[in-house]
Amino acid sequence: QVRVVESGGGLVQPGGSLRLSCAASGSIFRLNAMGWYRQAPGNQRELVAAITSGDSTNYADSVKGGFTISRDNAKNTVFLQMSNLKPEDTAVYYCNSRMTTPNLMTRDYWGQGTQVTVSS
Repeated sequence: QVRVVESGGGLVQPGGSLRLSCAASGSIFRLNAMGWYRQAPGNQRELVAAITSGDSTNYADSVKGGFTISRDNAKNTVFLQMSNLKPEDTAVYYCNSRMTTPNLMTRDYWGQGTQVTVSS
């Protein structure tokens, strides 16, 4: 059994900051790439940032310079530090973890999502 749980969302004023966390737990043989996606009402889910097991990172153009993704492999956790937030960053943010379980099956696991609202 594998779980992916996000935390850290909330309401913030424009220009403010938030830090999202995502912890993977359970029967994990290997934690591969991890990433953050977001989905605003009426929009498709989109990639925000991703990080490989070797710490290579990839960002959506819309968040470059404002968001930073990082991971703590010892704790199976990925973080998303969001700065200079704008109203258009409002969305449900989902964590994605590509994991290999002890039976050597690799697949993506998703968290339940955490709401981020940027509003004055």
